[in-house]
Amino acid sequence: MAALRNFHVPLPPNVYDQLRQEAERTNQTATSIVRQAIEYWLKQQKKAEERRQLAEYVEAMAGTTYDLDPDLEAAGIEFMLSQGE
Repeated sequence: MAALRNFHVPLPPNVYDQLRQEAERTNQTATSIVRQAIEYWLKQQKKAEERRQLAEYVEAMAGTTYDLDPDLEAAGIEFMLSQGE
């Protein structure tokens, strides 16, 4: 396991108090809660960046030979329409 590093984050009193209350309520350390929150936020940032990159790629490839095959697209539309009957 890699060595852990400390990161000092000054918090407004109301945020600090809420964090302490949540730590007590859930029987966790405030450090653990903050670590989980940061890890979650970083995952969300990564997902958002991947979605942005995918959308950029899709837009760039639209209408090119890498776009959806017209026959496959027609078959997909036909299938979806047949499912509604």
